[in-house]
Amino acid sequence: VQLQASGGGLVQAGGSLRLSCAASGRTFSRYTMGWFRQAPGKEREFVAAINWNAGMTYYADSVKGRFTISRDNAKNTVYLQMNSLKPEDTAVYYCAADTTTLWNPQVPSGQSEYDYWGQGTLVTVSS
Repeated sequence: VQLQASGGGLVQAGGSLRLSCAASGRTFSRYTMGWFRQAPGKEREFVAAINWNAGMTYYADSVKGRFTISRDNAKNTVYLQMNSLKPEDTAVYYCAADTTTLWNPQVPSGQSEYDYWGQGTLVTVSS
């Protein structure tokens, strides 16, 4: 599985961005997908996750109500719509896939649950 994240950039506080993560392969629809981020000088942290059929989503408290994760299984793509961005959202954002538990009804938030990672896309929010 190869994951390609895109959509990052520079935005002013209060603005919006939509990140995309395109996956290779024919079994994308079976995977839980997640977004994580790593701010400068900090450890990588969980942002959001969505299960295989979009029946369940889960968000970090810091982004709840501002970010929305979604997926289009026909396009092998997962999205992260980010609204009301804050300077503290500045980070490299990574998408990740959990390919070990297919059709998982749950949405894990631990990094160790995900076995494939994209290369990351930088989001910079100016004040």
